[in-house]
Amino acid sequence: MGLPRTFVGFSSTDICYYRLMQAWKNNDRIDFNFTDCQLSNEINSENEEYIKRKCRERINMAGKYVLLIGKDTKNKYKYVRWEAEVAIEKGCTIIGVNLDNSRSVNADTCPPIIRDIGAIFIPFSQKIISYAIENYSMYDDNKNYRYPDTIYKQFG
Repeated sequence: MGLPRTFVGFSSTDICYYRLMQAWKNNDRIDFNFTDCQLSNEINSENEEYIKRKCRERINMAGKYVLLIGKDTKNKYKYVRWEAEVAIEKGCTIIGVNLDNSRSVNADTCPPIIRDIGAIFIPFSQKIISYAIENYSMYDDNKNYRYPDTIYKQFG
């Protein structure tokens, strides 16, 4: 079986966390890998329709959608919320990654679009992100999920 095909959504203010994920992926000494469906280069355009078309193509390649949730993510509608809508419409597994290290949904920062849809919420940590990308599947209900403490204890 191939690596999970994953699109990572984030606010532009949180790009450093996405870049850290890329560094983990590229480091041979760190067990962190996925097929990154994010755009390979920034789009040199201000044409919203064009940008969204290119993002939709990449999201349609993915089976997992990881949303990095920072302080301002909840208020990002133009692209972040739209990307989440496309991922949900496509049927991607939704993984909310809290940059405040919360292990469950945080209503103060989490966009409503990914709440109460069967998504899982985890803290920003290489091992738990990797575990969720490889193992989590969406539940078809209106709940928010979190891993029990036993899962975190496995990783130290």
